[in-house]
Amino acid sequence: MNTNAKQNLERMIGSDAVAELDQWVAKYPEDRKRSAVMAGLMIAQRQNGGHLTTELMDAVADYLEIPHIAAYEVATFYSMYNLEPVGRHVINVCTNISCMLRGSDDLIAHIEKRLGIKPGETTSDGQFTLRAVECQGACVGAPMLEVDHEFHEHMTPEKLDALIDKLAQPAQ
Repeated sequence: MNTNAKQNLERMIGSDAVAELDQWVAKYPEDRKRSAVMAGLMIAQRQNGGHLTTELMDAVADYLEIPHIAAYEVATFYSMYNLEPVGRHVINVCTNISCMLRGSDDLIAHIEKRLGIKPGETTSDGQFTLRAVECQGACVGAPMLEVDHEFHEHMTPEKLDALIDKLAQPAQ
């Protein structure tokens, strides 16, 4: 293992986070530690306030001894990675065919009106980011959305209002 890569990653995300990544790396054979790239990027994103930077992706790649482009490919392919700062709560509305036919466009319009933001934007208070995303694999519960890594199915504007009200309350 490259000691400089470990020290650099520890400087960026902390030694506890690197230890957490090491637990993921240990699940794979030595020559397959690149398989921990998804976990590494999620840990780095969490430690960086919810988004990845090029420097973080490079540091994770160096630590896992993979080309930088391999980390970029993962981070840009999956919707769970944020390459720009996001709000405290990220609302991912599925816009694929099942959800669209069941009203996801109406949900997006409702959020736009309620929060005053469009997909890709964050509220001025930094509380909410709205994103339109591809299939989340929960078509049976259409229309659905995912907020803070939790699925919400069979959504209606009323259910959405209740969810936003709950999320807007100060953390306890």
